[in-house]
Amino acid sequence: METDYVFVNEIGEPVHADTPSHVMPKLVRRAGVPPARLHDLRHMHATTLLLAGVPVHVVSDRLGHADPAITLRVYAHVIRDHTAEVGELFAAAVGD
Repeated sequence: METDYVFVNEIGEPVHADTPSHVMPKLVRRAGVPPARLHDLRHMHATTLLLAGVPVHVVSDRLGHADPAITLRVYAHVIRDHTAEVGELFAAAVGD
């Protein structure tokens, strides 16, 4: 079944927008993993991309943010926490 939707029912129709959020706690319990919301997966996705060096404007686009400034505001701590690593990378690149 080919569709542009992320979540569909058995006959390919889009599910109600709240359905994935309601199903998530049940899936988490069943999987025996620490409690998590669907929105937590969004944050994990963005954080993982930023830590991997994906440019902010690309992450912003994937998240559907209207402006990369929104992404920077929400995830500034991720970027800030790795400032020292960036300095070390630059020093290594130019030979200290």
